[in-house]
Amino acid sequence: MRHVIALDVGGTGMKAALVGADGTLLHEDRRATGRERGPDAVIAAILDFAADLRAHGAERFGEPAVAAGVAVPGIVDETRGVAAYAANLGWRDVPLRDLLTDRLGCPVALGHDVRTGGLAEGRVGAGRGADRFLFVALGTGIAGAIGVDGRVEAGAHGFAGEIGHIVVRPGGTPCPCGQHGCLERFASAAAVSEAWAAACGDPEADAADCAKAVTSGEPNAVRIWQGAVDALADGLVTALTLLDPRTLIIGGGLAEAGETLFTPLRDAVRRRVTFQKLPAIVPAALGDTAGCLGAGLLAWDLLGTTDGTTDGADATGSTEATDSTEAADGTDATDGTATTDGMEVTP
Repeated sequence: MRHVIALDVGGTGMKAALVGADGTLLHEDRRATGRERGPDAVIAAILDFAADLRAHGAERFGEPAVAAGVAVPGIVDETRGVAAYAANLGWRDVPLRDLLTDRLGCPVALGHDVRTGGLAEGRVGAGRGADRFLFVALGTGIAGAIGVDGRVEAGAHGFAGEIGHIVVRPGGTPCPCGQHGCLERFASAAAVSEAWAAACGDPEADAADCAKAVTSGEPNAVRIWQGAVDALADGLVTALTLLDPRTLIIGGGLAEAGETLFTPLRDAVRRRVTFQKLPAIVPAALGDTAGCLGAGLLAWDLLGTTDGTTDGADATGSTEATDSTEAADGTDATDGTATTDGMEVTP
């Protein structure tokens, strides 16, 4: 059976799949990145994992994968196939595409993790059918994917979609990128977790705890949450003004709060728009399968293939594996679209 390798590399864990031409996840597996052993060990783990997936496909389906797609965090030069920088993995200028091509003996596409997850959400997930969409992941940081006619725009230098570094509070909290008042310093899951932990006096408290407290009407939680929503709305309206998307897809850890986030966010955006057309604001649909599905799309696109994954895959059916493996320890706690740790520092 013709298939491709899809690999989604996160800060602590890797999710992988063998993906059929119709978008079906034929086999799934997860492993830890082993980042505590250093960047060279992470690279070796990726190469070994990909090789094992190739061997499994050859044995199970009678032929090896015809291509591979790999999504990684941080700064990615997709044209050259180089993983340029990732703070959470400790690497710089890794020629990952060439290394994988040599190891697998097939074409390899390398992509940015959030843009890759956004590609899947746009084609077969919450944005399916929209000619223009903006996907925003609210995780450790905030990043976005700009979707145009079934593809995601990387920008001239690979920095397109870095909505987390729109300045929404000039002169505000310093950001590791060097600016002050960046959106992700106020509206990311990490920012809400930090503010709520300080307010409630529990260093282990996180954004999910804050959301629960909001539903019970706890005043400090409501204040922190509304501050995050207002900052996020300010950033989103700037993006809407520039990009005019038809659909705005929100994913990542903070989006798991459901209507506790989406109801006030829709209201806040609606209050801020004037001449702009208000897009549909919807939650991401694919959860932690988005990265693998997107990596699979990259691989099929590399082959010039559009049978199924780009124009006919079912967002629900494609997430059902026929030969799945239980998750290994060390994988990311948030959904797979939210791995933005490495994007907090730009050169």
